[in-house]
Amino acid sequence: MPAAIDINLLQNVHLVPLTAYNSEGTLNLEKQTEHIQHLVAAGIRVFLPAAGTSEFHSLSDDEIVQLVRVTREATGPEATIFAPVGRQIGSAIKVGTEAMEAGADGVMFMPFEHPYLSDQGALSYYRDVMKELRCPVMIYKKAEIPTDNLLLNLARDPRMVGVKYAVNNMAQFRQTVLADRTDTQWLCGSAERFAPFFMLAGSTGYTTGAGNLCPRLTLAMFDALSTGTYEEAMKLQELILPIEHYRAREGDSFNISMLKHGLKLTGLDFGPPRSPGRVLTSDEEQEIEAILEPIFTAEKKLGEETLIAGE
Repeated sequence: MPAAIDINLLQNVHLVPLTAYNSEGTLNLEKQTEHIQHLVAAGIRVFLPAAGTSEFHSLSDDEIVQLVRVTREATGPEATIFAPVGRQIGSAIKVGTEAMEAGADGVMFMPFEHPYLSDQGALSYYRDVMKELRCPVMIYKKAEIPTDNLLLNLARDPRMVGVKYAVNNMAQFRQTVLADRTDTQWLCGSAERFAPFFMLAGSTGYTTGAGNLCPRLTLAMFDALSTGTYEEAMKLQELILPIEHYRAREGDSFNISMLKHGLKLTGLDFGPPRSPGRVLTSDEEQEIEAILEPIFTAEKKLGEETLIAGE
């Protein structure tokens, strides 16, 4: 089994980087590298390449591994990287094995897509994959299965280091965190909209997609939450929320396309999401541009203040 990671490193913002495509629709690793380097320069240190906002469900196994490799090459050794695994067991083992060889620190089990689920089946799946990979793991919970009882059971396994919890029931989450007696990190999987409330309930970090556009703002929000500076944290959340509200429209169908258009405005054209991802209309693009203008201004100002402070 690879050396265990420092779980304290997970107490942070976990960024899911957008995936860059060229005009032929294949991976554009040069632009991907440029984006990751920009995020590192802004302070991001935990990456979940090829996960949900990275279009996991539209990527091949080999593309997932490529994205892990380019993320490690762009970040260097300081970043913590978890590779997403899922689908059928053979795919999960193949991707996990090759991703670890490509520089991942561990793997994250994505939510199940199977229509007929049970804790018994989920446990067998996790155990079978973990037996083969023998590396640190996180589990992404977005539905009833896996249940909290199963997660608490799995938390006793030394390979289990974190849960990305995206069921937005604060009382349930709090009860589960209090029941855990291990070092497992319980993380908000629902980004900035819910992060303050998850952190009050015991979360030690949260995932972000908006951080692709405003990494400094979301890191500042995390720092304010971590130090109990809640008024400042909520001011920063208010700045970021227009991104999250727009992404959540019509069943979260703007999740990726909104961010990709925003990134294009910064000079990095990653191409549209792969089918069946939503393609924006010209009116929607204009709405997004108006929403992002003050956010980009605040992000730039924060970057300038950081630069001055470091001089």
